[in-house]
Order: sequence, then structure tokens, then C-alpha cells
Amino acid sequence: MKVVKVGLVQMSCVKEPALNLEKAITKVREAAAKGAQIVCLQELFTSLYFCDVEDYENFKLAEPIPGPSTDALQKVAAELGVVIIASLFEKRAQGLYHNTTAVIDADGSYLGKYRKMHIPDDPAYYEKFYFTPGDLGYKTFKTKFANIGVLICWDQWYPEAARITALKGAEILFYPTAIGWATSQDEATNTEQYNAWQTIQRSHAVANGVPVVSVNRVGFEQDGLMKFWGGSFVSNPFGSLLYKASHEEEEVAVVDIDMAKSDSYRTHWPFLRDRRIDSYQPITKRFIDEE
Repeated sequence: MKVVKVGLVQMSCVKEPALNLEKAITKVREAAAKGAQIVCLQELFTSLYFCDVEDYENFKLAEPIPGPSTDALQKVAAELGVVIIASLFEKRAQGLYHNTTAVIDADGSYLGKYRKMHIPDDPAYYEKFYFTPGDLGYKTFKTKFANIGVLICWDQWYPEAARITALKGAEILFYPTAIGWATSQDEATNTEQYNAWQTIQRSHAVANGVPVVSVNRVGFEQDGLMKFWGGSFVSNPFGSLLYKASHEEEEVAVVDIDMAKSDSYRTHWPFLRDRRIDSYQPITKRFIDEE
């Protein structure tokens, strides 16, 4: 088994999409120079996080996938020999949009896309206004360096999504993310929220015996009302942190993931072996009402 070098790009964004794409490409190059083989960009990295308001003008930010951004990233991937995970605002058809992540292999080929399945609707996160829930199911992508699974932000809170993706053969789970704190919020609440966010994802690593890579944006947006909390991290298959980014700074990190560890943890803690799949039918119900 091999070691896979994973690159995380945690960055701040500005209003102009072209500048964000240029910045992301620069940081992909930086990660590749540090030895990265798979580079994950944060959720909706070509723009500010626009879902804080319900504004029809924001639909103009969307693009087809494949499209201009994937075309540019395919050239970079081929040049550098790296896999790129790119979260974009997809225009599928007139009036039909998705929060989508494209996966580009190390030879520049477009491997496909995953459409975000769980769509939130909370203050400052009005995603249901913009995004149709994904209809491609949970997916894995056989890249040059590993068979990877990609989920997106709000998907992070759902063990079912991680489980199905792992059962489909994902060797690493990636989560492009955009999540932050209201600047009016107290520090104790901030800490509790971040810890819950990190803990639930580390639990996916443990339950499925695979590494988890979570990449978040950073910086102030929404006229200073929102601070995206960064804190990108890599967890090993038993939930131990291999890397954690700061809450304030842009960072480009490259983390070694020993793929043999998954087999070791799965062998010694055989959760997949002991699953009682014959007993799980009720999970498909919205709620199990009293019978």
C-alpha cells in the first residue's frame, strides 16, 4: 500500500470570480510544489459565499460543468500531474442549478461530478433558494492516486452519506466546505459549533475506517457579519488529527496519508464485518412513529 500526499487549500475569496479562480490555481501550484498528489479546494471557491441572501442576480455566478472553470483546472492538473477536487455552482439548465464538485484526474481528464445531496436553509445559508438537491447519488472517483469519495459541506452531518460513499469503495472522504460564525456570536458558542463540526466528521472516519479531509474557507464576508472559521483538517481512520489549520489564516498544507492504515484499523476494529444490514430497513423512514 502507498502513501498519498493530500493538499488542502484554505483561502479567502473576493467578489470577482476570475480573481478567485486565479488565486486557487496559484495555490494548487503551491500545493503541487510541496508534493501534493490530490488537491482539494473549498466549497464554491470561485465566489464569495452568496447564499447569505436570496438574490436572483447571484444565479449569474453559475456555469456548466464541464465548463470554463473545469477547462482551466484540467490544464493545470495535466501540467502538474495532480488530481483537483473543485466545488462549483453548476447551471444544469435554465432554472435548474446545483452545488456541485467536479473531479479532475492527474492527466487532466474530467472524471465526473457529485451534486450536493443535503441542502440547508438557515439564516445566512439560504441554499434551498439556489440549489436543487443532487440526483446523481453518492459517488466515488477512481483517480490516479486513490479511489476517492466527495461530499459537500452540509453532507458532513449525515453518517448515511459517509457510509454509502465508503461502501462504494472510497479510500478517502473529501468534504469541500463553507461554514462560519456570525461575528455577533459569543466565543463559547463558536467553540462548541466548531467542535461539533469536527467531531461528526472524525466519527465518519472511525465508523468507516477511512481518512477524512475537510477543507473550509476562511475570512470575513457578508460585510463583516460572517467569519468563515477555516479550521480545515485531516483525520486518520481512527479519528486522530493529522493536521488542523488555523481559524484566521489562509493555508496551503500537504499531508501524508498512509493508505495501509485503513486496512489495519478495519481489521482490528471490524465495524464493517459486524454491521447488521438485515436490521437497518427503518433508516429509510423520515421518523419512526410510535406503532
